[in-house]
Amino acid sequence: MQLSRSGRLVVAGVAVVAALGLTACGGGDDSKEAKPARVPSSARAGANLPAVPSSAQLDADFQKAIDPSVPAAEKLEMVQGVDADPDLPNRLAEAYKSAGASVVITDVTAFGDTLNAKAKVTLNGQENIADVPFVAENGRWKVQKAWACQILTTLGQQSVACA
Repeated sequence: MQLSRSGRLVVAGVAVVAALGLTACGGGDDSKEAKPARVPSSARAGANLPAVPSSAQLDADFQKAIDPSVPAAEKLEMVQGVDADPDLPNRLAEAYKSAGASVVITDVTAFGDTLNAKAKVTLNGQENIADVPFVAENGRWKVQKAWACQILTTLGQQSVACA
């Protein structure tokens, strides 16, 4: 079966939203485990960890990371895995651009050396909430490589960093 270009974009877009949505799914565990506390943006996550950013700060960095017009050299510290593929941030940016997706980070929760960002993902006019994981690396918060690779794979793109 052959799909038109717009049909392929719709299918790819639905796949991105589904992949992002699935990252937000979790088991229905009713145990009384302690939940992580929200950390004010001014608080330090730890002695060797970067400060926990506000959702606005993290969104500004994320928007820069997925902006195809921003040179790759300016994005190398924003995405984990660039050692293996310095073009990984641009591949991610192009994937979002080709899918016509927009992402706005709305909330940040700290988990020690990781952050979970809630994001509003809009694709073809449909809005969904997704989780975007960040990791502390070299004194900065970076988009987690596994998540970036999952998005690339979903959109039919590849990176040597994901091998």
